[in-house]
Amino acid sequence: MNSTTHVAEQVHGKMLEVDLHGKLSRADYERFVPETEELIRKYGKIRILITMHDFHGWDAGALWEDTKWNAKHFNHIERLAVVGEKTWHRLMTGFCRPFTAAQVRYFTHEQLDAARGWINEI
Repeated sequence: MNSTTHVAEQVHGKMLEVDLHGKLSRADYERFVPETEELIRKYGKIRILITMHDFHGWDAGALWEDTKWNAKHFNHIERLAVVGEKTWHRLMTGFCRPFTAAQVRYFTHEQLDAARGWINEI
């Protein structure tokens, strides 16, 4: 991953694992959104595990894209696991809840295996 990349994705069936770092831009969403849209078309509902490493949030363009995506896909996310390293990452998990019908849980990096287990539970 080069230093300009802020999003890395891995697809595991209907589960998308996303690693975020740095500050997200609109261009990052242009790379991320098509993959999620395709998974939603294929499975109807998907699960997302987000890991954050040295993550500093969104610029204004990315925040707008995130808001639009969340509104469009309110009911398409079954579970959302957020794995972070800072207090505001945990608080962000609570902030996400009104914008999705998904079950949302926060995990620390030391709990990554537990997050993967939870996101894949039947």
